[in-house]
Amino acid sequence: MRRTRILTVLLALAAGLLAGSPPTALAAGTPEAAVTADTYTWKNARVDGGGFVPGIVFNRTEKDLAYARTDIGGAYRWQESSHTWTPLLDHVGWDDWGHTGVASIASDSVDPDRVYAAVGTYTNDWDPGDGAVLRSADRGATWARTDLPFKLGGNMPGRGMGERLAVDPHDNDVLYLGAPSGHGLWRSTDAGVTWSEVTAFPNPGNYAQDPGDTSGYASDNQGITWVTFDESTGSAGTATKTVYVGVADKENAVYRSTDAGTTWERVAGQPTGYLAHKGVLDAENGYLYLAYSDAGGPYDGGKGRLYRYATATGTWTDISPVAEADTYFGFSGLTVDRQNPGTVMATAYSSWWPDTQIFRSTDSGATWTQAWEYTSYPTRENRYTMDVSSSPWLTWGANPAPPEQTPKLGWMTEALEIDPFDPDRMMYGTGATVYGTENLTDWDDGGTFAIEPMVRGLEETAVNDLAAPPSGAPLLSALGDVGGFRHTSLTEVPSMMYTSPNFTSTTSLDFAEKNPDTVVRAGNLDSGPHIAFSTDNGANWFGGSDPSGVSGGGTVAAGADGGRFVWSPEGAGVHHTTGFGTSWQASSGIPAGAVVESDRVDPHTFYGFKSGTFYVSTDGGATFTASPATGLPSGDSVRFKALPGAEGDVWLAGGAADGPYGLWHSTDGGTTFTKLSGVDAADTVGFGKAAPGATYQTLYSSAEIGGVRGIFRSTDAGASWTRVNDDAHQWGWTGAAITGDPRVYGRVYVATNGRGIVYGDTAGDGGTDPGPDPTPTGACEVTYTVTNQWPGGFQADVRLTNTGTAAWNGWSLDWTFAGGQRVSRMWNAEHTRSGTTVTAGNVDWNARVGPGASVGFGFTGEWSGTNAEPTAFRMAGRSCTTG
Repeated sequence: MRRTRILTVLLALAAGLLAGSPPTALAAGTPEAAVTADTYTWKNARVDGGGFVPGIVFNRTEKDLAYARTDIGGAYRWQESSHTWTPLLDHVGWDDWGHTGVASIASDSVDPDRVYAAVGTYTNDWDPGDGAVLRSADRGATWARTDLPFKLGGNMPGRGMGERLAVDPHDNDVLYLGAPSGHGLWRSTDAGVTWSEVTAFPNPGNYAQDPGDTSGYASDNQGITWVTFDESTGSAGTATKTVYVGVADKENAVYRSTDAGTTWERVAGQPTGYLAHKGVLDAENGYLYLAYSDAGGPYDGGKGRLYRYATATGTWTDISPVAEADTYFGFSGLTVDRQNPGTVMATAYSSWWPDTQIFRSTDSGATWTQAWEYTSYPTRENRYTMDVSSSPWLTWGANPAPPEQTPKLGWMTEALEIDPFDPDRMMYGTGATVYGTENLTDWDDGGTFAIEPMVRGLEETAVNDLAAPPSGAPLLSALGDVGGFRHTSLTEVPSMMYTSPNFTSTTSLDFAEKNPDTVVRAGNLDSGPHIAFSTDNGANWFGGSDPSGVSGGGTVAAGADGGRFVWSPEGAGVHHTTGFGTSWQASSGIPAGAVVESDRVDPHTFYGFKSGTFYVSTDGGATFTASPATGLPSGDSVRFKALPGAEGDVWLAGGAADGPYGLWHSTDGGTTFTKLSGVDAADTVGFGKAAPGATYQTLYSSAEIGGVRGIFRSTDAGASWTRVNDDAHQWGWTGAAITGDPRVYGRVYVATNGRGIVYGDTAGDGGTDPGPDPTPTGACEVTYTVTNQWPGGFQADVRLTNTGTAAWNGWSLDWTFAGGQRVSRMWNAEHTRSGTTVTAGNVDWNARVGPGASVGFGFTGEWSGTNAEPTAFRMAGRSCTTG
């Protein structure tokens, strides 16, 4: 199920890490860290889904063009050729992390190349930034942005209602946006560049899930929830006259304008006592369909109705498939078959038990059938079959008693769409995946339709912790909502999440460095133990016992030999045990809530950190002593790790913009720490296989170095750093965890807060040669790859490798387009054009490229006729080889 995923960022937010304020300045005379750049290939360790998909939007005029929005994991575009989703917001950076929450998405039916996203994650102070409307003229390959004077709530209550953002189907320069928090209805008349409030709109909404919530989360006014145009009231090039708007107000839920938004009125005769989650208009038959619930969702809702409004006569008809007394759920998912407009479908989104329900009518709501029904309770008869073999964990390893089944048809099913060009294809979102079918109309013939996940490429887990053991599975993950996985392959979906017990969220995990088959994890569970152990590298698990008072997972550490464990759970102080947690004893000398880790060599040594103080235990966690080290971060947004194979070697990252912030190193077990100069800020630290010829393991950090935020690698114990991501691959907030791979040099695993587990592999050895070479010799290799192409446009990536023996301090690459293509926008490089020749040059942060290292940049362009790839590249007048 989908929880409100704020735990991974709350401490950082409280400490001010994500506020976008500048880091603590370096002391005068402090040398900057040497920074280079490397080209990495980035992928997801596959989970496929794992989070709530509240919105799916098909373009109405171009076949196979569809988008999905997530509550914290960005937006995606459907790739028909591969039946996969392509992420569109990976460029969102650290300071704008809230823009990974998508409150609404809109695809332009007049110009299908245009797409818009209303972004912002929280409307309360958890998210310090305002919302924005992103606009793209190349289907999400690149974006322009307009900041709004208010916040948006992609992960707030009511996020499954919508869509709040809509493009006029006749005059596509006109857009509307429904705002939360009492900010009303907004309009743009220049294709999303500028926005102004529609002051004539009379009602900004008044519904809040819990008006008494002092955090501001559940007490926020859910505002304007959807906008729908009646396309029968306009013509090409003129604004549509009739517009319907849904408002979070149980007594006044639907408004209408008949003069293109100049004046507005409450639609007469409408039902009251409910919120209108969706408003979908069938212009051919003149019906506006509305799905109502008594709550805003996506979790709550106990009663609901479906209504049909005749736009010509003003007649309201209750077309609910069941009597109000028989509902224990609200309606939300709502769609019309555009090829057969009399066919309408809806979901019982808040029917958690025994399952969600999907309803279908082929006579405009006069009669209905449903996806499943009872033959004789508790026996169910389903009109569908489900095959989740591509995402087998969707069974949750459960064996429920009837009438529950596994896998479930779904829950939180607020997104439901029939493909406007194919009546047989339907997709719907759940709290964990996107399901779909391609033989939907078999429902009407009395047969069964086949449902399977349609989610590949859409990765939406929030990552709390990562571990890469030296043997066994290459990666173990601790995830929100779905617990976590043992990844025996990074390119295949794991068969099952951790079970026995199945935590709702795993908050911390660790393995014994000298005995990697011994693994421990801690997490959250409504009923049951909050800690579990494995003796086979995470393949199988058994629950431990909780000390008194435990309310949440906290952090946990395994001794180097697996013989003892230290646990710092929520609700109780730090505890230690020998064996597998059948009996815990309170640790002394360390405060509750401390973050705990283990030394990776000495099985009796454990470490802790809390509120600026580092703690050390040398007796297996029984007693801790405060370190005399000073100058460490004063807050609790700190993560630290001990280096494998080196006793007492500890690295600590963390801090806040208004105090000490950066990366510290200790070689004496935490007695003293040295702050690394030149590292402006650091939030995670991890280790991986040493570089060829290096004597120290490779360091990785999500950090700010040289004024640039990114993912960094050091092969010389922090003396110099290489940025391994680029501006197109930032993934918002990456401050929860990072680890290198102890078996593959250069591979790094990065935790994101909604885009799953991202891992990168280097295209070359970054090297540490500090010698400048201001005039590259032309010893270079270029790989040019077209990564996406559409009518009239394309996107390409270029990798430039230094195949010489000296480093470059600046580079410039040129090529000629044989087909007359033109570069529209370039990132990670500056570009100029002379006729058909393009010259790309370094930006500040990637000027230095060591021997054997690579630098990458990308661009979008225009083409007509042919899009032939260039065959010759030159640097400093000399030809590069092509790869």
